[in-house]
Amino acid sequence: MTSERSIVSKERVVNVMNGWVVLLPLIAVVIADIACLANGRPDNLLLLSCLIVLAFAAFGLVGFFTLQPNEARVLTLFGAYKGTVRGSGFWWGNPLYGGGRQGLAGAGPLASRLSRTKPASESQAGQAKGRMKVSLRARTLNGERLKVNDKRGNPIEIAAVVVWRIDDTAQAFFDVDDYENYVPIQSESALRHIANMYSYDDGEGTETTLRSNPDEVSEALRTELQARLAKAGVVVDEARLTHLAYAPEIAQVMLRRQQAEAVIAARQKIVQGAVGMVEMALTELSARGFVSLDDERKASMVSNLMVVLCSESEVHPVVNTGTLYN
Repeated sequence: MTSERSIVSKERVVNVMNGWVVLLPLIAVVIADIACLANGRPDNLLLLSCLIVLAFAAFGLVGFFTLQPNEARVLTLFGAYKGTVRGSGFWWGNPLYGGGRQGLAGAGPLASRLSRTKPASESQAGQAKGRMKVSLRARTLNGERLKVNDKRGNPIEIAAVVVWRIDDTAQAFFDVDDYENYVPIQSESALRHIANMYSYDDGEGTETTLRSNPDEVSEALRTELQARLAKAGVVVDEARLTHLAYAPEIAQVMLRRQQAEAVIAARQKIVQGAVGMVEMALTELSARGFVSLDDERKASMVSNLMVVLCSESEVHPVVNTGTLYN
């Protein structure tokens, strides 16, 4: 038994009337209606007409709404998506237009995290009226520290910050249940997957690691996040690691390993330099003919030079008053 995937929604911009064009005539009608009621004692028919006009005027006042820059409103009519208003200003639309869901209902395990990403434009009054306004501004999701295993199986702590914004309001409202809940969950899942793909450190050759290649890892994280959040109409502007460290239980062991690797690398440099200097000394002595050395004397000279060049402490020379063969 297979289930069909829901059709992807597509945002379409709807035009609404300028609020001032409707507000001024509406105020004039209300004033005239009130004046008619106050002027004498109207008959039953006139009274009923005035009350009907006043009721329609009050109903029309419900259709006014304002939008700030980088703010939009999704309009639905009896469950059907009618369009999105993106222009900032004072507008009037059909009073029967609704705004879809009421936003987040209740407090779940992600309530504290979602409170940091919720736009300020979604006031409680707007939610109560069912006219959801969605912010199109860039938002920052500061992820919590996660304990995961890297490519080599070492436990590490990792965290990231994600800068995202709504690009398609129809997808955000109708293709996912709650985009504000969807973004942090998918961000955490993508970060765990990226951490499993790379080693923390000690890359071999051109291997990309979390510690040595932060730009490549951040770009890979942004690409994966964009693929995951595209169905929610979200655009990821930036994603970067904010915390990276070994887990506390292996931090001391890994620190000693890093120190040992640094000592070995330094020793390798010293030995390579010493061998080059010994080779240069022997070549110069042979080329200039200062002294003729047989194999045994060359071996002794090489041994002395290597001790002098590779020793960590100060070397004290020993003067030989005899010959090498005595």
